[in-house]
Amino acid sequence: MTPSPTEEGLIPFPIPSVTTTTTSTYYFLYGPHPSSTSTTPLVVLHGGPGVPHNYLLPLTALAEPPHSIPTIFYDQFGCGRSTHLPSPPVPPAEFFTPALFLSELDNLLSHLNIRANYSILGQSWGGMLAAEHAVRRPPGLRNLIIANSPADMGSWMRAAERLRAQLPEDVKEVLDRCEREGRETSEEYEGAMMAFYERHVCRIVPMPAELQASFQALKEEGTVYATMNGPAEFSVTGTLKTWDIRPELHRIQAPTLLLNGRHDEAQDEVVEPYFRAIDRVKWYRFAESSHTPQLEEREEFMRVVAAFLGA
Repeated sequence: MTPSPTEEGLIPFPIPSVTTTTTSTYYFLYGPHPSSTSTTPLVVLHGGPGVPHNYLLPLTALAEPPHSIPTIFYDQFGCGRSTHLPSPPVPPAEFFTPALFLSELDNLLSHLNIRANYSILGQSWGGMLAAEHAVRRPPGLRNLIIANSPADMGSWMRAAERLRAQLPEDVKEVLDRCEREGRETSEEYEGAMMAFYERHVCRIVPMPAELQASFQALKEEGTVYATMNGPAEFSVTGTLKTWDIRPELHRIQAPTLLLNGRHDEAQDEVVEPYFRAIDRVKWYRFAESSHTPQLEEREEFMRVVAAFLGA
């Protein structure tokens, strides 16, 4: 059972181009308040983009004794309990960019007064965002955890194509036909898509409640995901299609923990560039997991992360 947050609320996040509504970020703090402990707080960045934080809530275990790490979750702009903006003032592809979400992260760090001392765990897209943040060498970043994240989308798409080719023939037929007909939002397509997700996103069936909650929120408001990613994990047609941070990875100075699962859509070759380029890095692969080891191997995931953070 997930504990109640110690503190939660809205953080104003002014965006100059948005004048018709107040824009804000909703955050949740678990465990001790950063001002009351010398333990470095952990900021958790969810994936998607646009898949809110619920599926990462097993990490609240880090906020409880014996670890007692102040653990901060937030829903990135455009999803969850943060401001939704399905019709931004400029075309979505120009509005929802990594730069926007980097600004939001900086804003959160400043508002919570932890800019001088914090660690980050980013999962999937959150790990991509964390890497974008880390290559800028922020002086307060103590530790970096990149979980289930590509270093470039080209490798991600090639791995996804290979994994998709291993699906049953009838599932592939539905996916191919719906994509030809432009019916990626149909129930038929979503049903076939789940065959991939049950192999390479979360292998627990039925899907854990935390992940169900995140996917339901995505279904209700999918502007960010559709704009930046596309219709599905294995069908990247959005603005992140050409994303590639490999040339900058050597700039990361923070000690880094790299994580993926044996059955992950973030296959070994997808995450390996982080391991090759970052100076101080450890890599752990979860033997029984796919893309969500915090759900699939909860105890082992917490053990590995807590040990890295020294808690």
